Amino acid sequence: MAGGNEVNLNESKRVVPLNTWVLISNFKLAYNLLRRPDGTFNRDLAEYLDRKVPPNTIPVDGVFSFDHVDRATGLLNRVFQAAPQNEVQWGIVELEKPLSTTEVVPVIIFFHGGSFTHSSANSAIYDTFCRRLVNICKAVVVSVNYRRSPEYRYPCAYDDGWAALKWVKSRTWLQSGKDSKVYVYLAGDSSGGNIAHHVAVRAAEAEVEILGNILLHPMFGGEKRTESETRLDGKYFVTIQDRNWYWRAFLPEGEDRDHPACNPFGLRGKSLEGLKFPKSLICVAGLDLIQDWQLAYVEGLRKAGQDVKLLFLKEATIGFYFLPNNDHFYCLMEEIKNFVNPSC
Repeated sequence: MAGGNEVNLNESKRVVPLNTWVLISNFKLAYNLLRRPDGTFNRDLAEYLDRKVPPNTIPVDGVFSFDHVDRATGLLNRVFQAAPQNEVQWGIVELEKPLSTTEVVPVIIFFHGGSFTHSSANSAIYDTFCRRLVNICKAVVVSVNYRRSPEYRYPCAYDDGWAALKWVKSRTWLQSGKDSKVYVYLAGDSSGGNIAHHVAVRAAEAEVEILGNILLHPMFGGEKRTESETRLDGKYFVTIQDRNWYWRAFLPEGEDRDHPACNPFGLRGKSLEGLKFPKSLICVAGLDLIQDWQLAYVEGLRKAGQDVKLLFLKEATIGFYFLPNNDHFYCLMEEIKNFVNPSC
């Protein structure tokens, strides 16, 4: 067994840039320390180990940020915007005027990953990623600090995502374009991609307009074992055992992985046929063990007659987009930029 682990270690080192390998390996080590066999989670240690950063009204990398906390629910959203060109305006947050009365400015509601359990909107790694989205996509990003499992199981994260969508839609200062509306896109990686899908379904059923969904190796699954799960188990940072723990921590007590939260196009899932569901951009990493479930999700959208684009990156692992040190990062960012700026 030790020999097998060593082979997997060497193989992932060969494929993944060294600094990305160190970053994700450190996450993996911490995650293993935090999960308990009885299904509980060491939240105090997790908060201690998670490097967090405060919002900044003075720009960092051309982007400023601020936090909004809903007094009724306690839900925190971190808002990222491009800094004004005039330095005199730095440190001033304008909440009266729209983003633009002529140009369309996309607003991306982002749900961070972490298998429903780890990270937050103020985790340094996601704070940096959201800033990059602002700069590259010329967008505003609203990062949602949703409640995490196992303390808060299904459907808490989805409810928080829905609350964030309603909040964004109601902000006049997030409006843009000649028709003065909020041009909303949903995005997320891993569990965040899962949340984006379910919030989008709820929005479509309520006839709330979302212009697009961006899912980065979204976390889906099911009871049966797929070829990719068997072939890639433990090879690139993630094991089947890890995934099982997170689903048990998130799903309702006694439920299995064919629950619609996990397997949206399974026997118990909702049909999206005839529903005005937003167009989707799905990024699948070819070295992610749950890629078969992600590809099945793409096929489910197509069968339902929905507009979906698949970006399959054969040599990519989970988390490749955290650092701009690989071609996959730039390929993905170009796709997202074009997706949220279709007229450019």
